[in-house]
Amino acid sequence: MEAASTLRLASFLTVFLLVAWSELLWPRRRLSVPKTQRWLCNLTIAALDAGIVRLMAPLLPVAIANLAEVRGWGCFNLLALPYWLAFILTVVALDLLIYLQHRLFHRIPFFWRLHRMHHTDLDLDVSSGNRFHPLEILLSLLIKVGAVLLLGAPAMAVLVFEVALNATSLFNHGNLRIPIVFDRYVRLCVVTPDMHRVHHSIRPEETDSNFGFNLPWWDRLLGTYRDQPRQGHEGVVIGLKEFRDPQRLGLFDLLKLPFQEGGRVKSTPLE
Repeated sequence: MEAASTLRLASFLTVFLLVAWSELLWPRRRLSVPKTQRWLCNLTIAALDAGIVRLMAPLLPVAIANLAEVRGWGCFNLLALPYWLAFILTVVALDLLIYLQHRLFHRIPFFWRLHRMHHTDLDLDVSSGNRFHPLEILLSLLIKVGAVLLLGAPAMAVLVFEVALNATSLFNHGNLRIPIVFDRYVRLCVVTPDMHRVHHSIRPEETDSNFGFNLPWWDRLLGTYRDQPRQGHEGVVIGLKEFRDPQRLGLFDLLKLPFQEGGRVKSTPLE
């Protein structure tokens, strides 16, 4: 367990620093809010989330996967699948789960109240990949634990998925310019910053698209893929129309957000 935590932390720091450095060299957009203001808020939220997850260590997906393997719980253990096949199916199934969870969090008002904090960021950069309400983190953790138990997922596959999900979240929120000719092919394998930026558009029909964090296939297969924002990446407005004042998006304002009234994203058919 300690080794898993160390690997996650090392991966986070490595990818965060790499993407942050790349943003300085090849920025995609001009930021509208001072970076120091946003980073202080987003990284404090990340620290709170990490502390909560640390307290829940016995219930972390990797720990539950180890327990399921010892007890023989879950589909893969009951079916005695080859390890390599169970490994691949675990990574793919958990990624599909995160995609479906993300869509659910946009559709159901209670869940949207938790998730909308992530969408209140008025700019996107590597720090935005950490902007999730602690209650959403806890709920997502419980959902993943349930899936790991049901699958009987190998612990190493769960760890690889968790590390990959964290790394790709930092990458695809980055304010990073990738040449279009490369982006076109990269997004066939992983969600790119340009692909995910559409999801943070202020336009509801664009917010209700490109839900993937890691693998990009689910949006294409399930009809939620949108290639580019209508106003282009330089013109797209990031955030939610109900929350536009940076002075009212401080740490304590964000933590109270699930308990406040406000509009929610309404799904609009893709054109």
